[in-house]
Amino acid sequence: MRKLDKQILAHVSDPAWRAVKRLALAKQLGLKKKHLDDFHGAVDRLIADGRIREGRQGRLHIRSGAAGLIAGIVKRTAGGSGFLIPHDPVPSLGGSDVFIAARDMRDAHTGDEVLVQLTGRKRSGGRRCGCIEQVLERARTTFVGTYFERAGQGFVRVDGTILVEPIHLGDPGAKGARPNDKVVIDILRFPSHLHTGEAVLTKVLGPRGAPGVDTAAIIHEFGLPDEFPTGVIEDARRQARNFDESSLSGRRDLTQETIITIDPVDARDFDDAISLKRRRNGHWLLGVHIADVAHFVPQGSPVDVEAKKRGNSVYLPQRVLPMLPEVISNGVASLQQGRVRYAKSIFIEFTPDGIPVHTEFDGTAIRVTRRFAYEEVMPVIREPDRHRGSVGARILALLGRMYALAMILRKRRFARGALELCLPEISIDVNDDGLVIGAHEAPHDESHQIIEEFMLAANIAIAREMADRSVPFLRRTHADPDHPKLRAFAEFSRALGFKLEKYQSRPDLQQLLDSARGTPQEHAVNFALLRSMKQAEYRPLDTGHYALAEDDYCHFTSPIRRYPDLTLQRIIGDLTEGRRRHFTSEEELLKLGKHCSLTERRAEKAERELTRLKLLRFMSEHKGRQLDAVITGVQSFGFFCRGLEIPAEGLVHLGTLDHDNYHFDATAHLLSGHRDGNRFQLGDRVRVEIARVDLDRRELDYRFVEKSENTARSRTKTSTLPRQSAKRKSAARKSAKKATKKKKTRSKSGRTKTTRRRR
Repeated sequence: MRKLDKQILAHVSDPAWRAVKRLALAKQLGLKKKHLDDFHGAVDRLIADGRIREGRQGRLHIRSGAAGLIAGIVKRTAGGSGFLIPHDPVPSLGGSDVFIAARDMRDAHTGDEVLVQLTGRKRSGGRRCGCIEQVLERARTTFVGTYFERAGQGFVRVDGTILVEPIHLGDPGAKGARPNDKVVIDILRFPSHLHTGEAVLTKVLGPRGAPGVDTAAIIHEFGLPDEFPTGVIEDARRQARNFDESSLSGRRDLTQETIITIDPVDARDFDDAISLKRRRNGHWLLGVHIADVAHFVPQGSPVDVEAKKRGNSVYLPQRVLPMLPEVISNGVASLQQGRVRYAKSIFIEFTPDGIPVHTEFDGTAIRVTRRFAYEEVMPVIREPDRHRGSVGARILALLGRMYALAMILRKRRFARGALELCLPEISIDVNDDGLVIGAHEAPHDESHQIIEEFMLAANIAIAREMADRSVPFLRRTHADPDHPKLRAFAEFSRALGFKLEKYQSRPDLQQLLDSARGTPQEHAVNFALLRSMKQAEYRPLDTGHYALAEDDYCHFTSPIRRYPDLTLQRIIGDLTEGRRRHFTSEEELLKLGKHCSLTERRAEKAERELTRLKLLRFMSEHKGRQLDAVITGVQSFGFFCRGLEIPAEGLVHLGTLDHDNYHFDATAHLLSGHRDGNRFQLGDRVRVEIARVDLDRRELDYRFVEKSENTARSRTKTSTLPRQSAKRKSAARKSAKKATKKKKTRSKSGRTKTTRRRR
């Protein structure tokens, strides 16, 4: 170990030391400014070695605490007790969490990072108990809730279930707040079993339930950046003013090429376009042209600093929080039809059967010939003669080539072992006031697959080029699943009647997914496999992408909405111009990757939470309504299910079921009754009734009505079950055909979709 590494480790190992951020630690060590680069490298090495850990707010923590002390994330229950989920495996716990009684929780709440002292007590089943010694880092201190008054004092009932008891504000009417207003507060003292919580009111959002208030509440709850600072707007406008469409100096001129975009019908920014030629030797030459955002966002500029902070755009229902000011994202950088735009283009040559043989990239200038919405593409491809009057011959030929190559690439990708989960995306339909009026299944036909295959090909090609040139870059990685989870998935699949002998094999997993497609078990199998996998993240380490079956993969194709893509653009610009300015160190990329992964997950959580809130408001007006649902989770206290027509997830509590004793099988995701034989398993179809909606706590309770006919065990696909009778095989075929027909009917609803493209 290097000298500076030892010095840092010795300092933070002192029992009296308290977690601080990097620069504070450097100051404690007496390091001068000229030594900061070495210091950051030492800290990154200690983090990589597992000696210390950097918290979510940037504070450094020692991993190896005193005997019996365990660091982790706490989850608090409604009753006041909690559970510790350790950061690192603790052999003595046998993989389980630690129970913390309410009196031992201090003022810790869900999501807080804490240090727990194990005690001698054990719960039934042998689970160890502990008490919280120290709250290392709060998950957050800013909350949104509903203001009310009691006994001449102001209080806030915080949304959700993290803080159950009302928070005291003091004098009523702060900042003009009125009862039932949604407000933002900053916690001064967190509540515990000994004292109430205290907070200061920082902003009044408006009356509870008023249009726009739900969106504002989620934006503040998740700390999402909204308005751009004045300096950033001015910098963006300056860059836009300097753009001259007629200046193509240093760029390959492709303005006369046939190039198209395919995007959602309501898209406002366009960051990718496609060209495709067929050479005399039968080879394909694919051109993927990506908006040259790097030209308008120089590294270190005000716009760049803000974009890096945001990490990505956030797509909320009816509201987008862009990563870049709109004068760039929707203006000069956007690949608009008929306008000359700058691009970073990658050209990939494929053999006739789709094997890539050559890749090159360059700075280009393009002019999009035609913009298509997804819905317009397949009718043109399937019946080109009908559209010759409205679509030019060159574009018709281009679309035909694109479809042919995309299907070749798609077939090759799955032959290599790529996985594709079939989890239809449900989009909510909202009116002008932002209120839910319905929902529909977002289509994902071959027009989406065309663009998906070309974007994947470009991302893979760029990553391979960077790896071959030994250039450090931010990869998009997806770690292999843990074997115990895959083994549990295999056992679950067998419980549904599917064989999965080699659960480590991606081709075998995909074969199982294909076998389940169109059957009543489809939801169950796909949900279970998704829960067995890890999350994708941004890292510079070449750990590969499990789901894509690729060793090298990155995100390059969406620089308007993702900061990692912008970093790749800068690297490509340096390579084409012979510079090495942006070849950052692995330590810097680790830090950036962690930040971008966190902002991505924050955006996804915020989008889900606002969608859920809008759905709950819809459900609150339809109490007593019955609907068909699919079971999405099974626990010892009941099961969660999601409506098929209105995709709101709620709980059917065990106490509302018939008077029976139920056994919970965690491996099979199953609740089974001892007396009547009722069974509720992940993926089952059930009919439920809307029983209770709590908008403030964001809870939805269903009441079980009856089992649907096509549950996961009532009919099973014949190709995966041994020794089935002819009668049973016939029933399975009819069930699969019926399910497929229903699915096709739902996808042709014709309602306007409100989703964005996901890749």
